[in-house]
Amino acid sequence: YKAQGVVEDVTNRIVDHIRPGPYRLDWDSLMTSMDIMETFEENCCVMRYTTAGQLWNIIAPREFVDFSYTTSYEDGLLTCGISLDYGEVRPNFVRGFNHPCGWFCVPLKDSPSHSLLTGYIQTELRGMLPQSAVDTAMSSTLANFYSDLKKALKI
Repeated sequence: YKAQGVVEDVTNRIVDHIRPGPYRLDWDSLMTSMDIMETFEENCCVMRYTTAGQLWNIIAPREFVDFSYTTSYEDGLLTCGISLDYGEVRPNFVRGFNHPCGWFCVPLKDSPSHSLLTGYIQTELRGMLPQSAVDTAMSSTLANFYSDLKKALKI
């Protein structure tokens, strides 16, 4: 999946809200928990997070364990990740898997107080799910992601 939109804020502040850390749980309505399991350096960690059930719980809550890295990219920032086979799956969750994915955030040349935020998401929710349910859930999740992020940045 690819998601793209203009966000009214500077790249550093936007990425600070997206990457693993204290802001994410405050605004991301899909995410229900997040733990940093290992930190390798300031912008590099292994995190475990859980997501809420979706589509009236047709899609049960999921758990992911991802390696996450944030770095400079052109004039902006890139935060990227990939799932790891790490630890036991907690009860009441299905372990999802993220193939390489990431968020690119670059300032708009004509308006440096606005940024172009582009996400590439390659997720396997796993479990016995019809692809149409996954596609529906992903489209609404990504739309809500941008809406929730924009509200959080206005605070």
